[in-house]
Amino acid sequence: MKTTKTIKRAGVYSAALLASTMLTSVAASAQESQSVSLDEVVVTAQKRSENLQDVPVSIQAMGEAKLEQLQVGNFVDYVKYLPSVSFTTAGPGFGQVYMRGVASGGDGNHSGSLPSVGVYLDEQPISTIQGALDVHVYDVARVEALAGPQGTLYGASSQAGTLRVITNKPSTAGFEAGIDIEGNIVDGDDTGHVEEAFVNLPLSDTVAVRLVGWNEEAAGYIDNVKGTRTYGRGTATKADDLTISNAGIASDNYNGSSTRGGRAAMRVELGENWVVTPSIMGQRTKTSGIYAYDPKVGDLKLTHFYPESSDDKWTQTAMTIEGQIANLDVTYAGSYLKRTVDTRQDYSDYSYFYDQVGYGFYWTNDTGGLANPSQYIQGKDRYTKESHEIRIATPDDKRFRLIGGLFYQKQEHGIFQRYKIDGIGYDIEVPKYSDTIWLTAQQRIDRDTAAFGEATFDITPKLTIMGGIRFFKSDNSLEGFYGYGKGYGSTGEKACFRTGGVNGAPCTNLDKRVKETGNVPKVTLTYKHDDDKLAYVTYSEGFRPGGINRRSTLPPYQADYLKNYEFGWKTSWMENRFRWNGAVFMEDWNNFQFSILGANGLTEIKNANEARIKGIESDVTLAVSQGFTISGAAAYTDAKLTANYCGFTDAKGNPVTVCPTPQAPDGTALPVTPKFKANITARYDFNVGDYEAYLQASAVNQSGNWTDLRLKERAIIGRQAGYTLLDVSGGVVRADWSMSLYIKNLTDKRASLGRYAECAESVCGAQTYITPNQPRTVGVKIGRKF
Repeated sequence: MKTTKTIKRAGVYSAALLASTMLTSVAASAQESQSVSLDEVVVTAQKRSENLQDVPVSIQAMGEAKLEQLQVGNFVDYVKYLPSVSFTTAGPGFGQVYMRGVASGGDGNHSGSLPSVGVYLDEQPISTIQGALDVHVYDVARVEALAGPQGTLYGASSQAGTLRVITNKPSTAGFEAGIDIEGNIVDGDDTGHVEEAFVNLPLSDTVAVRLVGWNEEAAGYIDNVKGTRTYGRGTATKADDLTISNAGIASDNYNGSSTRGGRAAMRVELGENWVVTPSIMGQRTKTSGIYAYDPKVGDLKLTHFYPESSDDKWTQTAMTIEGQIANLDVTYAGSYLKRTVDTRQDYSDYSYFYDQVGYGFYWTNDTGGLANPSQYIQGKDRYTKESHEIRIATPDDKRFRLIGGLFYQKQEHGIFQRYKIDGIGYDIEVPKYSDTIWLTAQQRIDRDTAAFGEATFDITPKLTIMGGIRFFKSDNSLEGFYGYGKGYGSTGEKACFRTGGVNGAPCTNLDKRVKETGNVPKVTLTYKHDDDKLAYVTYSEGFRPGGINRRSTLPPYQADYLKNYEFGWKTSWMENRFRWNGAVFMEDWNNFQFSILGANGLTEIKNANEARIKGIESDVTLAVSQGFTISGAAAYTDAKLTANYCGFTDAKGNPVTVCPTPQAPDGTALPVTPKFKANITARYDFNVGDYEAYLQASAVNQSGNWTDLRLKERAIIGRQAGYTLLDVSGGVVRADWSMSLYIKNLTDKRASLGRYAECAESVCGAQTYITPNQPRTVGVKIGRKF
């Protein structure tokens, strides 16, 4: 049989493909050897294929076997096992990722800051303004979490770290296929199922394709219970009071979802030195309801009055070309992402607390009578993202090594949101949009170009120094319309300065653009004591570009920078039975961007001030005996302001830090990130006759955290409590068949993944929602390999 060709000093994909068989938990059987050891893990964090233990970067890598063992199927499933990563989520596809405490809260708005953590699918970035793609995890080689600034190699939005999802690639080595079917029940009530399959087809000695598909129906667990809400006119007779009911949409298991998708990739070997890998991946996730509950109504219950849903569709086409020119490895990676998201949201909390409680029952219809003031939102978000990177690398077996390249990225976000009140008068509608009291129709474009490089020199066989830098230019623009029609308010149509507008807007009242240039350096000194132990010290920087505030009275917000000072170690002990890695770090976050909901619910981004983050992160793996492995990881993060946050800037956009009553004083803990987060997994593999069996238990623990930086808003929303979650599983394998039984969240613990109000806390804070983890889920999975 033909073996896969190897390109000299093979590129990222070629070497990773050859190394993928090494990603198992414990080495050869006791019958062949009495030794027990851990296998090598190959990563591509430095855009070269390397042994994890040789890379002077704080990395956690979950290989394909580990992902399957932990029943990982989506974003929330894997980030809970990454201690340096914290997150918030509003449901599938709407997660915000943070690393090492670099979080200020309030992110994810369409006119807000870019993410501080970059998320990649293979070589291509897949972060959008309102969250990264929630890629279904199947036939995935590994997930890598690179903690700390990765600005040199990964650029903007990798300010605090980078997450990478690496898929399995086509292989010309031989035919391979698999199918998996799963059924589950959530909270002892609603049921779900998953079907997944892949096939690897060699078409010739030099061409192969890999096809992957999945279908998931996820059970619901939030109940929308029947209820009413009364808007009072304030008269003694209450004759004009209006009571609305949700009887028409109330239902149990309000928040179900369905996800369908697929991936196709081809490997084409051109001669001895070049490989081309085109691919296309698409996914559609449709949800009903929302993924939060109102504790005042009850556990996993709420009362909402208008239909809620999302329809998230995306397709990414990508191309990777690897080869050699003279003595240089050359890699090109390009992609084009198109994503569309249609949403419907109940916004009646705003209607009630802002209008009814604040100002009264006043919206009128065409005849002058009172209209039902309840609001709901219809949104249409249209994203495109184009990226290109070309880089060269010198031989990695030389004393002096160099990697460098050029990068270009352009992402566009077409924003369209109608805030609707059924039956309002024609004279107060936004022109061309019936029943629309407020319209946002804008086009945001973020451009990023960069040149980067890292040079490595072995001073001695044990001592290595690396220096790198990235020069970047960012360009952010925001154009369009936001506000009311001419019949109401002073913003919106009354503020227009140009007829016509983008994305169907009646006119234009916003057209701004800001450009920035800068650079971020990195220096690492590595000492390798022997083949099993190394230590390193690093100074690195990460950045996040600035941008436009759509409120015309506010200046643009500036880029913010993160400076990282780190000492780390990678060690193996006991003849490679015990692996212990870790890092101690201190980070200074300067002039950081902070998003809040200002007047009229408009997002305002300001450069807040300064923060210092100190912490330690570590992971261990121990092969206790043949078949018995224990692994764990933990992080302690102390993230605090080092200057007052006053809530406003000077005329040049610089943060003001001296004020009589700061909104968050010096020493205030940053939000979102818990001080402590850890996990531990114990797995025992054993034989029962002709069957290979296993038992496994995993626990995740984290301390409490706040969701907002400001003290007043914290008091309104409340603190998220810490929690411990426990998952257990067991299964058997015989020949090509496998079957497993799992229970996620065995104790049915209710963890808070987010707390929020539908509008500014000072207005809607009386109605606080909690986004929970999934309740206890019991599932059975059957698989077959061919």
